[in-house]
Amino acid sequence: MTHADKIQTIEALEKMIIVKGSQNKVAEGMAGVSAATLSQMRAHKWENIADEMWRKVAAYTGSTSTNWTHAETVNAKDLTVMFTDSQAHSLVMAITGKAGSGKTETAKKYESENKNVFLLSCNEYWDKRWFLRELMAKMGKDHAGLTLPEMMHKTVQLLKSIENPIIIMDESDKLADNVLLFFITLYNELENHCGIILMATAFLEKRIKRGAAMEKKGYREIYSRVGLRFIELQQTSYLDIESVCKANGIDDSSIIRSIAKDCDGDIRRVRRLIFANKRAS
Repeated sequence: MTHADKIQTIEALEKMIIVKGSQNKVAEGMAGVSAATLSQMRAHKWENIADEMWRKVAAYTGSTSTNWTHAETVNAKDLTVMFTDSQAHSLVMAITGKAGSGKTETAKKYESENKNVFLLSCNEYWDKRWFLRELMAKMGKDHAGLTLPEMMHKTVQLLKSIENPIIIMDESDKLADNVLLFFITLYNELENHCGIILMATAFLEKRIKRGAAMEKKGYREIYSRVGLRFIELQQTSYLDIESVCKANGIDDSSIIRSIAKDCDGDIRRVRRLIFANKRAS
């Protein structure tokens, strides 16, 4: 990493420490990086810190070497409002949107700027134990030596002991049935204590509604707990694409129109096109 990258990472780290409350709390949630290493980074004692450590801290704090600037698209604004409401009032919500609609980027930004936000990037290979392991790691807690019931008990007690926690389960449509149904147990244990967001593509809505209609075990309960409603994000508009472009240094209207035509409403594609344009210029 370059000197400029490291400075950018330190700036992001300092902001996260303010949000999380202490350097130790940030270190607890960062696998493989100690509070002592963070102290050395902040003191500019960088001689013995490997690039791998810098990359871990940069990834965790949302700092990148690409100098990408988050833009306030309509979906980003709507998601931030929903995250805020869920966290403040312990609400459970299901949010769907197309791939590339900005869900993950906005969730990462919200996590980096607010206390007691636990963002999980769900995966197909997770089982119940792995789910709890990831959640405990986000809270900076060790799962070693604990049985599954003990992990669940410790997780619930920790979440009940902190102010306005929220769990954001990104790409929750990837979860296997037994893990997705585990959401019911989590909800029952944390009702009125913790906000929970299920976030995915429209496939999640189809899956839950189909399962409920077929009287599949647990699906009616999930549908009920999200309020019998899936909140659908809006299509990415030209104004959204223009906002992203301008936030990241592209002001030429002809270039913006070209990016809008080529991106198919996918913010990830917009990002690639912006970088490609910058490299070419």
